[in-house]
Amino acid sequence: HSDGYVINSGASFNASGVTYVAWNWKAGTTSASNTNGTITSTVSVGATQGFSVVTYTGTGANATVGHGLGVAPSMVIVKRRDTTSTWQVRHTSIAVASSIQLNSTAASASATTVWNSTAPTSTVFSIGTSTDVNASSGTYVAYCFSAVAGYSAFGSYTGNGSTDGTFVYTGFRPRWLLIRRTDAISDWIVIDTARDPNNVTERWLFPNDSIAEV
Repeated sequence: HSDGYVINSGASFNASGVTYVAWNWKAGTTSASNTNGTITSTVSVGATQGFSVVTYTGTGANATVGHGLGVAPSMVIVKRRDTTSTWQVRHTSIAVASSIQLNSTAASASATTVWNSTAPTSTVFSIGTSTDVNASSGTYVAYCFSAVAGYSAFGSYTGNGSTDGTFVYTGFRPRWLLIRRTDAISDWIVIDTARDPNNVTERWLFPNDSIAEV
């Protein structure tokens, strides 16, 4: 729909009397074939907002995939669609030879077969031979994000252990914040202004866990 979406019944998204939150990013209004990479992808691109949705079929060999953003993405999330797999996350603040998983609490670790130890470019992101991102005939979806001044930001910081916390400058008040410690076991944390419209924000959700809001 042009102004929203329809959901059916289901405990995960529409049980009677249960509260939910949804986060929505608009990519393009249409999808198109992209041949910039060694794998032909299908992309829906919102270049102005720095977001694209990419689908592709794996080859099992080191490859590149076109993302359509026109600038190098700051974060890429890939999920295999045809079988059980891990959500692999490439982030600009993590070494190119490493990866981190959205469904895991494990620290960032070496994963040369995930991103082929290669940073994304303005046209493609690289994938290795890991079945999480590139099994032969496996089907995948990738969500690619690039920073847009005043709209989105991607980066890292070092904690100080203080209740006052580390100040992280973004240039705007974020409406959605995803945080993950990378050097040790930790949950992913999501904070948003739909559930917490006023500071101080206190309602946390954990993408790697099925527990209720904390």
